Amino acid sequence: MGRRTLIASNRRARYDYFIEDTIEAGLVLAGVEVKALREHKLSLQEAFAVIDNGELWIRDLYIAPYSSRGYTAMDSRRPRKLLVSRAELRRLTHRVAEKGYTLVPISLYFNERNYAKIELGLGRGKHNYDKREAIAERDYERRLQRAGEE
Repeated sequence: MGRRTLIASNRRARYDYFIEDTIEAGLVLAGVEVKALREHKLSLQEAFAVIDNGELWIRDLYIAPYSSRGYTAMDSRRPRKLLVSRAELRRLTHRVAEKGYTLVPISLYFNERNYAKIELGLGRGKHNYDKREAIAERDYERRLQRAGEE
């Protein structure tokens, strides 16, 4: 992988889902949206990806209006098309069709060629007891690390 400039990450994704696979997809954006991304004015918290009519879309990705946009008004939560290869889309379609799988955004970044890319995770939802196990395990690791430092 080349140089990445992280714009935003969805830390809740790994907390709420078991991420089994990740893919990189391009975004179809308007010019003012790219400028808003450069100002880090977005939220991935409620976003999710769907496959609709053989195309991959991201819904509820919030991109705030660009501060110097002039007269151009864009819907900040409009569905945006994601760009993946046909083979990747076919593979994702089969995996998402399985019970319990969903596509969640993990991070949004600019790659080395300054194209906006989104990292999607193919995940299964966690139950509350799974989350409690993860928290207990993380606390245990921290205690071990602190004991080793003293």
